Amino acid sequence: MYGLGLAERRLGEFLQGIDRQSLVLSTKVGRLLERSPDGAVTGARFDYSYSGALQSLEESLRRLQVDSVDLVLIHDVSPRWHGDALERRYAEAMEGTYRALAELRSSGAVKAVGVGVNDWAILERFARDGDFDCFMLAGRYTLLDHSASQSFLPMCLDRDIAVLLAAPFNSGLLALGARAGATYAHAPPSEEILARTARIEAVCKRHGVAIAAAALQFPLAHPAIASVVTGMATPEEVEANLGHCATVLPGAFWQELKDARLISPQAPVPGLPQA
Repeated sequence: MYGLGLAERRLGEFLQGIDRQSLVLSTKVGRLLERSPDGAVTGARFDYSYSGALQSLEESLRRLQVDSVDLVLIHDVSPRWHGDALERRYAEAMEGTYRALAELRSSGAVKAVGVGVNDWAILERFARDGDFDCFMLAGRYTLLDHSASQSFLPMCLDRDIAVLLAAPFNSGLLALGARAGATYAHAPPSEEILARTARIEAVCKRHGVAIAAAALQFPLAHPAIASVVTGMATPEEVEANLGHCATVLPGAFWQELKDARLISPQAPVPGLPQA
């Protein structure tokens, strides 16, 4: 889906000459690329069938120029994408894609299987219905959205399911701050979200903290979250984010966010004992 295969082709070129054992490589299944009669890629369509999962993975391996990947995620089984067809798509994913991936895991062809969506309630359902190693959740445990913390993250802890928290910047607002052009969940933010972000920025300024550093470190402090996953377009952004993760933020900063109810008083944060 990403660049109609271009992202995987680029990554495959990069991986040549790289020690494959030095990294964890993942991809997603749930869509197949469509081609015109002359072979040109024209788009992508959903396919959660058993054979579709195997075909999707085979095509990914070819683009990546590798024999295997470590992690495979079932992608976008959520109301946002499927609406009234969600129940049918969910059944297809469990009976088709999940069955294929579970067999690949049992054979050792892949090390771990999971699901990637921006809906924690759907992930809870998958957790009850299958045996998953990890979930990728987009944007639902951030400085601005704690909705996953009530039941989903505790469930993952109980079941030893690792969570990969994607979109820790909520698609830009928590990286750029409350300014023109910044987006929240890939759309213009509401006045309420803008105001909350501005209040967080004010606390950041008082303590000399970059809001992007706080946005990356906040989810990482939760014991259920194994990694944050954020898009980076330049080497400079990579270096900046690594620096944000390594910076020690003062406990007083986190305490002020809690006292102001800008984050939950119960939220685990770096440098403070968990409530």
